[in-house]
Amino acid sequence: MSKSIRHFLRLDNLSRTEVVSVIERAIELKVCRNNGQRASILENKTLAMIFEKSSTRTRVSFEAAMAETGGKAIFLSSAESQLARGELPEDTARVLSEMTDAIMVRTFEHEILNTYAAHASVPIINGLTNDFHPCQVLADLLTWYELRGDIEDKKVAWVGDGNNMCNSYINASSVMGFELVIASPTGYETALNGERVRKTSSAKDAVEGADLVVTDVWASMGQESEVELRRSVFKPYQVTEKLMSYARADALFMHCLPAHRGEEVTKEVLEGNSSVVWAEAGNRLHAQKALLEFLINCN
Repeated sequence: MSKSIRHFLRLDNLSRTEVVSVIERAIELKVCRNNGQRASILENKTLAMIFEKSSTRTRVSFEAAMAETGGKAIFLSSAESQLARGELPEDTARVLSEMTDAIMVRTFEHEILNTYAAHASVPIINGLTNDFHPCQVLADLLTWYELRGDIEDKKVAWVGDGNNMCNSYINASSVMGFELVIASPTGYETALNGERVRKTSSAKDAVEGADLVVTDVWASMGQESEVELRRSVFKPYQVTEKLMSYARADALFMHCLPAHRGEEVTKEVLEGNSSVVWAEAGNRLHAQKALLEFLINCN
């Protein structure tokens, strides 16, 4: 396969300059859309979307991104494709590369995504794996950039499970140059580290003086059997108004959604003045457009 193919498997597949460029382009495209215009930047392009995990925001944002830019998205669930009958990811990657311009994969083990990337001759985009969720964090960075400007040297607090979102924030901290403090209960920490990353078991410690506070559900997809245990373990890590009071007065709150009010975050915080979760969710569309344009045009 050509070594020039650019994939987006982790956020640190892009340089800081490239991330900023994608963000700035996303803002341009958002303004264009808000003015009632649609930029046909992906006209006659086709995106294959492979879903082995369910989705709302990932599917709609990618599908709408292609539709609004003149392209076409094809949805493939594992149950409705030959993957269900044992076709290997490497074979699927080769076949879809002959027919489409990019492939988005939402799956379980990150190694499956790496297999797609190793055998595809078109860009592979990580729509979520157990280890990373870079498209969501790209939208988070876009949201911050719109509201606050450059995130370099800011303090970001991650409160909760050391999951795929947490890992992508670790990647982002190294690329974008912000301080990341992660508060997780013992036994639920991420194994990933970073130069500007500090880990603690204290939610207050993490949030104190933070410019941005981020959390996620306590039990991710595939962890349904652990829900009751996790509710007990993670209770001290609920993002409440009191916890947010330790952050900077103008701190923002983000959550990738779906949110469980009364579990990882209270209703008051989720619906409060510091929360930008709805803009964050909407920015998936604009970030996806800019990312697709970047990857397809640079390959």
